Amino acid sequence: MINTWLTETFKIKYPIIMAPMFLISNKEMLIEAAKAGIMGCVPALNWRTEDEFKEDMLDLKKNITGPFGINLIVNKSNIKLKKQLDVCLEIEPDFIITSLGSPEQIIKKFKDKKTKILCDVVDLNYALKVEKLGADAVIAVNSGAGGHAGPVPASVLVPKLVKGQVLPVISAGGIGTGEGLLSVLTLGAGGASIGSPFIAAKESPVSKEYKNACVKYGAEDIVLTTKISGTPCTVINTPYVKKIGTKQNAVESMLTKNKMLKKYIKMLTWYMGTKAIEKAAFSATYKTVWCAGPSIEFTNEVEAVSDIVERMISEYDRAFKNLKALSPFNGEVNHPVSKGHV
Repeated sequence: MINTWLTETFKIKYPIIMAPMFLISNKEMLIEAAKAGIMGCVPALNWRTEDEFKEDMLDLKKNITGPFGINLIVNKSNIKLKKQLDVCLEIEPDFIITSLGSPEQIIKKFKDKKTKILCDVVDLNYALKVEKLGADAVIAVNSGAGGHAGPVPASVLVPKLVKGQVLPVISAGGIGTGEGLLSVLTLGAGGASIGSPFIAAKESPVSKEYKNACVKYGAEDIVLTTKISGTPCTVINTPYVKKIGTKQNAVESMLTKNKMLKKYIKMLTWYMGTKAIEKAAFSATYKTVWCAGPSIEFTNEVEAVSDIVERMISEYDRAFKNLKALSPFNGEVNHPVSKGHV
């Protein structure tokens, strides 16, 4: 057991969150994550209706053997937020990860409940804001993340947040190995949020073509595109992505800058982009727009969730032993501990 804020708070064996992945994360993956000694989080938007979402979350809570979380998009683009929040209040997941907006109302709603609120942040200023609001921890979304990545690498963002505010820091982005996990823990993180390595999991609901792409392509094949949501998002640079380009055309760019129209254009862009991703994720199509982060570099085969976790922890142990052997203090090196942020 690796002793960090994440393991101590949620009583899990390893300090890993299986990150919430749009269209990908499901209750089966979260159940397997708990069995493997980590915990998973699922986006509420992965369900078409609130009734389906509620039904699956009730079933998940009944059958899972460890903690789980729900990811909520908290900005105005999520018109389902109120009903999703009602479900969360009834279910009371172990934690909620808030993304793309102010978590204020979420924090207030769960003030007297056991659910922990973890907030996505990309810089210190936003971390200080959610700290003041009463969040329990911050998810440091760095430049290695899949989907909507942050602008700063983990090597800078994690220690900056650790030193600049008091909340526990969970590093998100760029980790596909145990060595990567060890590196962010030594930077002061209390755990890691890992997504892309689990896209090709056997329990993942996406198509075999999508999974095989995660095996075939690597870090150098990940590009940023603004065609999906209007803001930069990481995708695999397939022949189709190369064909359509990664930047909005002149008309799209002009409309997204128009003060009166930009809100609606961005919503339309997001809707059309996510529909394209959804179609590509679950069926064989030449219009392949697959979201992933650079950590697919370390995906070499389709494996079960438990095998992915076991591999990472074996790599972590090996890396830790190597670090210990290099220690100038007669090999006396303890596992990274984040007790200062408990």
